[in-house]
Amino acid sequence: MLSVHGRKPAAVIVEPAAKAMLKLGLSPNIVTVAGAIITIAIAVVFIPTGHLVWAAVLSGLFAAFDMVDGTMARLRGGGTKFGATLDATCDRITDGALFAAITWWLIYSYDAHPSLVIASLIVLVSSQVISYVKARGEASGFTMVGGLVERPERLILGLGGIGLQGLGVPYAIDIALWILAVGSIITIVQRLVIAAKSPNAQDVIAPPAGAKEAAH
Repeated sequence: MLSVHGRKPAAVIVEPAAKAMLKLGLSPNIVTVAGAIITIAIAVVFIPTGHLVWAAVLSGLFAAFDMVDGTMARLRGGGTKFGATLDATCDRITDGALFAAITWWLIYSYDAHPSLVIASLIVLVSSQVISYVKARGEASGFTMVGGLVERPERLILGLGGIGLQGLGVPYAIDIALWILAVGSIITIVQRLVIAAKSPNAQDVIAPPAGAKEAAH
């Protein structure tokens, strides 16, 4: 939801940052990779060691690179197909690192109930599936817009949960993960329904390379 409606308000901060980085001679792809590496490092170092507030604040800060690089590409006249692929790949890796680190902390530091660990694993897997369904649908020519829990909601709830937990708010991470687990499953179903209702959903596709075609 926020990925659709939140870009205009964020542009007030993101555009000046993008212009400044272009003046420094940085390319959108460099910013994409740098942001991903730093975000991953923050997640896998700070969360397992219990520095939850710092992890939430710093991860949130560097997650903003996800909007900066796209704005940089637009200001340069438009992004490239490789740039979009690189950006999506880095997003999937950083999301995986974040929720893997949270799961690690739940098991080894939080003494979480097994059901909460399962909820965290559902979020870890479904975060990848949500993005894959969209990418595969768009590759098939579908218009895949919206969904209950997209990446901005996932980051806000995940980072907000660990940040509040680090500040001493009881069960903050528990509530955040259960909301995300249920919301993510709903989002997968929503996107599959969007794909199923698309005008060309029943078009026949070519068989994969090496497969035998149906006999006529």
